[in-house]
Amino acid sequence: MTARAAPNAGRASGPTGTLCALVAIKSRAQCKSRLAHALSTPARLALVRAMLATVLDAVSEARCVQDVLVISPEREGVPSGMRVLADSGQSLNAALSYAHAQLQALGHAEALILPADLPHLTGQEIDAFVQAGRARGFAIAPDHAHRGTNALFMTARTPFTFRFGADSLRLHLEEACARGFTPAVVELPGLALDVDEPVDLQALAGRYRENLHEEAAWQTPARL
Repeated sequence: MTARAAPNAGRASGPTGTLCALVAIKSRAQCKSRLAHALSTPARLALVRAMLATVLDAVSEARCVQDVLVISPEREGVPSGMRVLADSGQSLNAALSYAHAQLQALGHAEALILPADLPHLTGQEIDAFVQAGRARGFAIAPDHAHRGTNALFMTARTPFTFRFGADSLRLHLEEACARGFTPAVVELPGLALDVDEPVDLQALAGRYRENLHEEAAWQTPARL
């Protein structure tokens, strides 16, 4: 699966200006270590690359997105038309805070924060999520367990402390409320499903198997 080029900068912007999507991904070899006992290393890397391509395709399809900035220590899998902001490795939250602070200087008024492991994400879901966020000034998408955060929308000028990690949904909601927002909590299938644990592979075996370079390396755990 190959990601498409960057979105068309001529698309219609929101009421406050243009929107930039921030897509965060670690070094590919370090991604999804919790799947190591369910997938071989080549299969895990193939899955990571396929999910990144899906997310970047969805961002490219979304009518609301004018620009994309991938936050990563490496460029692999990112189309040449998309910019990469080097992640120093300090922490995801620090990298996102730095990227968010640059958006106004880059001419953007809105920010969409997405992880790179949303295998069913679509451009229509991104548009619906952003629309809800524009109505409230802030939006958040929970993961399927209602503990983590799979998307955030805010204006570029909104000061915000990112809290990705354990219990991030609660922490991000608290942070948004402390900033004076009544967040829109948006639940959509493609925003809810991320892949962190072997049990999450159940939803992927049919759709993503063809994207794995080693069919024999796909090891569905016996309990699933």
